[in-house]
Amino acid sequence: MAKHTLTELNQMSQEELIMIILSMQGRLDALNENIEKLIEQVRIANSSRFGRRTETLSSIDGQLSFFDEAETLFDASAEEPAAEEVLPSARKKKSRGQRDLNLKEFPEEVLPVHAVPVERLNEFYGEGNWRRMPDEVYKRLRHEPESWTVEVHTVEVYVGTDGEHQDEFLRGNRPKDLLRNSIVTPSLLASILNVKYVNSSALHRVEQEFERNGVSISRQTMSNWIIKCADRYFAPFVERMKEELLSLHVTQADETPTQVIQDSSRPNSKCYMWVHRSGQFYRERPIVIYEYQKGRDHQKPLSFYKDYKGILVTDGLQQYHLVDKKLPGVTNANCWAHARRDFADAVKAMDKKDPSAVRNSVAYIALQKIGEFYNADTELKGLSSEERLQKRQETIQPLVEDFFAWVKEQISQCTVPPKSKTGQGLQYLIHQETYLKVFLTDGDVPIDNSASERSIRTFCIGKKNWMFHNTANGASASAMVYSISETAKLNDLRPYYYFRYILTELPKRSDENGNIDPSKLDDLMPWSSALPDECRKLRR
Repeated sequence: MAKHTLTELNQMSQEELIMIILSMQGRLDALNENIEKLIEQVRIANSSRFGRRTETLSSIDGQLSFFDEAETLFDASAEEPAAEEVLPSARKKKSRGQRDLNLKEFPEEVLPVHAVPVERLNEFYGEGNWRRMPDEVYKRLRHEPESWTVEVHTVEVYVGTDGEHQDEFLRGNRPKDLLRNSIVTPSLLASILNVKYVNSSALHRVEQEFERNGVSISRQTMSNWIIKCADRYFAPFVERMKEELLSLHVTQADETPTQVIQDSSRPNSKCYMWVHRSGQFYRERPIVIYEYQKGRDHQKPLSFYKDYKGILVTDGLQQYHLVDKKLPGVTNANCWAHARRDFADAVKAMDKKDPSAVRNSVAYIALQKIGEFYNADTELKGLSSEERLQKRQETIQPLVEDFFAWVKEQISQCTVPPKSKTGQGLQYLIHQETYLKVFLTDGDVPIDNSASERSIRTFCIGKKNWMFHNTANGASASAMVYSISETAKLNDLRPYYYFRYILTELPKRSDENGNIDPSKLDDLMPWSSALPDECRKLRR
């Protein structure tokens, strides 16, 4: 816009001055909107860096409580606490016998009695002036550090000296090894897998720990063992798990980026670890399957779910919507936790000096409304699928319908700038409305995809420790190991003992060509009742 001198402005007509003023007002409005957007972005960035990463309204309210704590927490019906409730005790009392309860599942070793010699008794009390009272019995929990044992296998060998089989050799039945001519045993590999994939430690740290115990096994050797055993044993195992997963009516999926050095076209290019799991409400045999893929275009989930008939719960990623459109048997349901995310960011970014403005904001009201049917759905988790569906349609569906009517009203009235976080949240809801309502049509569909995000968390923690994979084979092997370990944990198994057991059994299932039939592995699956007791968590 051209600048005008005072002389030029004095020479202009009233209409020209009005046009200039209107133009300046438009520019000021645009500048103010951009400034508000930048302020919001800065506050969101600070909140993401320094604040709590939560989207629940209760947690966000906690950020506001410093200015209206009394108003927020006031409850006239609340009873006055007793003095005993207010005054802290010296220490928390433990229930009688709690230690015995916690230790009862472990084997016991009764140590020699800490006796009092008769001589000392007579010296202290006088001869015969004493009698024995009930013994004082206490317990301590002992833990042995890593122990190593070399297995020495001896195979008898004979040779014919005469007769029909002269000069022919006959050997004893040698058990099938994990890897021929390798020192690795099921227990050793199980220990490595447990440390790396369950406890999220890098192989170089495992190597260092082994060195401290006088054992020299390089990380390359351990990596070779993992990849070879994954390809030979875990691939058919996970294939059987996948068959079981795709037989379920409801599944869930998510993905997270990872870097694979030798499978990346450029240094910052992203590969992805996808996670597919059973629906949150399937508690009898939960399943989690990880899958490494070079990208995250729609062909990746399309290939995985090509034969699937059911409901797939995800976030709002367009690739999943394409799966819904291209596969007639698949219905995509979206996650309400993602739907509230923009509103949560907007509330976090608001100026807390004016609490009434915050609570009257569109973002805050949206969070309140979403929280209403979140809370209502939480109360239904213990019901059957049929009961949950009925209650959802009775109590939650009217709330959802009213909410979307309110959202459309806000958009039509332009109550917030379209490019603000709140405006983006409203547009997201409109675009995802169909997918967000699917949970109202099936009692087995969860309200959000949080279960998938929890399942992928272990990989994300591990990724922070080792940063990247070197090869696609390594990433694929890791995906298979994670599939087994995470599924084992969901089925209340102890991963180390479970890995040790299946690594002992799987070589026995190999045919003469080294192939394993996935259909014959049901008794080894994490949900199998045939698993030995040592694989299961101790019941407390």
